[in-house]
Amino acid sequence: MLEIRNYSKSYKEGTKAADNVSLTVESGDIFGFIGHNGAGKSTTIRAVVGVLDFTEGEILIDGHSVKDEPLECKKVTAYIPDNPDLYENLTGIQYLNFIADVFDISASDREERIKKYADLFEITASLGDQISSYSHGMKQKVAIISALIHNPKLLVLDEPFVGLDPKATFTLKEIMHEMCGNGTAIFFSTHVLDVAEKLCNKVAIIKQGRIIASGTMEELTEGHSLEETFLEADSNEE
Repeated sequence: MLEIRNYSKSYKEGTKAADNVSLTVESGDIFGFIGHNGAGKSTTIRAVVGVLDFTEGEILIDGHSVKDEPLECKKVTAYIPDNPDLYENLTGIQYLNFIADVFDISASDREERIKKYADLFEITASLGDQISSYSHGMKQKVAIISALIHNPKLLVLDEPFVGLDPKATFTLKEIMHEMCGNGTAIFFSTHVLDVAEKLCNKVAIIKQGRIIASGTMEELTEGHSLEETFLEADSNEE
């Protein structure tokens, strides 16, 4: 579903934020992308979703090139950034209907999906309020619902659990499991290693722009915790 082939990204001063990154996320995967701050996680994710241009390497979504066929990629992708930037002059329900219009979702489907996820995240009663009045956590919940409204084949999340309360975190993890059971591929970055260990079937560790370990959770951990595996891989690259 997602193929990153030899992707690199350099900034003007010559620093490589991503250096020959290659990985594959298949349908049904929950793929964790972990590393220190500044390791290259967000840079890679932003390239995957078409926010950040790149010249080295290739990124394919459902067989389509992110560079050459961006609309085909966006039709099947949903992206939740670490700091959602919503239209704050709209109400929650206006924003969700706007996103549903973008993806040409029928009235019956959008009503069903909005009700389902708004109830799960317990914000149904607040959807008539302006987004400017929402807390960070409520904005995050609206961003999540807007990402799920078109049943994406690929869900990309950058630090999705930051700002969510424990119940909402549990709800999002349950939704992720449900989506993967239906064939969605999920690719997300996180600093919370115990969550990644319990949630993911595959993981990649990135350091200074390079993938230093990648594979199934069982292959990488070999009976150890993900935290131990991460620290060992990190120290070996000093």
